[in-house]
Amino acid sequence: MTRDGAGLRRLLEERARALGFDALAVTGPEAVPDLPARLSAWLDAGHQAGMGWMGERVAERASPAALWPAVRSIVMLGVNAGPQEDPRAVLAARDRGAIAVYAQRRDYHDVIKGKLKELGGILAARGGADLKVFVDTAPVMEKPLAAAAGLGWQGKNTLLVSREFGTWLLLGAIYTNAELPRDSGIGDRCGSCRRCLDVCPTDAFPAPYRLDANRCIAYLTIEHAGPIAPEFREAMGNRVFGCDDCLAVCPWNKFAQAAREARLSARQDLASPALAELARLDEAAFRARFAGTPVKRTGRARVLRNVLIAIGNSGDATLAAEAERLLDDPSPLVRGMAVWALARLAPERLPPGPPPGEEDPDVLREWRLALNQGVQRASPLAGAGQRPA
Repeated sequence: MTRDGAGLRRLLEERARALGFDALAVTGPEAVPDLPARLSAWLDAGHQAGMGWMGERVAERASPAALWPAVRSIVMLGVNAGPQEDPRAVLAARDRGAIAVYAQRRDYHDVIKGKLKELGGILAARGGADLKVFVDTAPVMEKPLAAAAGLGWQGKNTLLVSREFGTWLLLGAIYTNAELPRDSGIGDRCGSCRRCLDVCPTDAFPAPYRLDANRCIAYLTIEHAGPIAPEFREAMGNRVFGCDDCLAVCPWNKFAQAAREARLSARQDLASPALAELARLDEAAFRARFAGTPVKRTGRARVLRNVLIAIGNSGDATLAAEAERLLDDPSPLVRGMAVWALARLAPERLPPGPPPGEEDPDVLREWRLALNQGVQRASPLAGAGQRPA
């Protein structure tokens, strides 16, 4: 057993590389003193949208020592998840669905947590240390801590940017009571660049380094539980799970590499799945198709909601049949978006009103909107600055 901090760190670095981690750096629990103020300002602005848990355990989230008073060192680790090609290419294929790079593969929570536990075993066995491991499932602010440790810096899109891996590092953390040599932050390298801000389809950045989740396609397609507001639907295009725009456009990705962890290799069937194929998934087929991926956690109803928005944006009249078939889906979330999609692609195929027995207020709202738009399109007064009679 060794309790020498420098020797223990060297051992961790060696084992981390063998386990498939691509980056390791160490910081301390007090390394981000302005984090409480930054978090409070973000929450006060309501930029957490429906992520209510961000407003819970705020003290622990803003202060590692509040989460675990025994912590002395924080080991931040990164696994490269870089794509083989530009993930924005699929956006031009309007009959296909765009799934975020990280979700086209096995759930990184499972992959990284197993690695962290094994690495933590080294700390316990060789250093006699206590520890806790985290992968995006606890009140831990991984990105500011990773920046403080020097794995990169938080870019203007609020995501971690690495000199070696661009925007594609997936993060994990080990809190330990061991005293380990610390690293220093490398400072912001964004300069005057604002590509990530300007590329956002929904203007989700009210200012550099500030994200409003209420407008973020990644939040809307994954975390948001209800219907997506009409103002964002066209901007979603064919994005059916997440959005990589502000990651992929970063110029630091010129140094990025494709992921080397085999378990994080992209699945070809998830790279650009046909919208018609996704629309036909029932619950069992959905669970089988996305087993082991982050998509499964979001659930069929939300994903098909997104698929139907993509169908409505496709301009492909042959997909109208998919929307029409889903008008009587068991999920009101799916039914409502089916109305919207069909009204966009083939309004003449939309029934004259909701079916008898439809009581869901969100679905009825979609019917009213669709039928009202149909009246306006058909009326000779439409576009003349007058209301149809």
